[in-house]
Amino acid sequence: MAQGDRAAKLADRIREIVARRLEKGIRDPRLGFVTITDVRVTGDLQHASVFYTVYGTDEERADSAAALKSATGMLRTEVGKNITSRLTPSLEFIPDAIPENANLIEGLLAQARERDSAVEAARAGARYAGDADPYVKPREFDDAED
Repeated sequence: MAQGDRAAKLADRIREIVARRLEKGIRDPRLGFVTITDVRVTGDLQHASVFYTVYGTDEERADSAAALKSATGMLRTEVGKNITSRLTPSLEFIPDAIPENANLIEGLLAQARERDSAVEAARAGARYAGDADPYVKPREFDDAED
């Protein structure tokens, strides 16, 4: 398990380095407001997947993706300078689907609320199908018959 711990530590370190470098700024006007959400490193420490989100429109997301793709070499060099590893992992930038998933979940929750209110409305005017008290009761005997 030591290899997994090392990969997790390296992933955290890469996330810090890339985020700090993006915070300082890259001379690319296409780069928008980018947030690094997660980094995953393979077990052999050769490849790092960097997940990010971009605040803005779809066009700004596409422009930021192109800017990150063009800055991958510079960011890999920055990572290589700041880690203590024999090999510098290759970087791959992957847009994180957190905002889209959040919107999808909000839509599903709204549908569930609508269905719940429809069921509540149907229940308000509902009646039992049979008698009000469907259970069989034991016969009551008169004391006079004994």
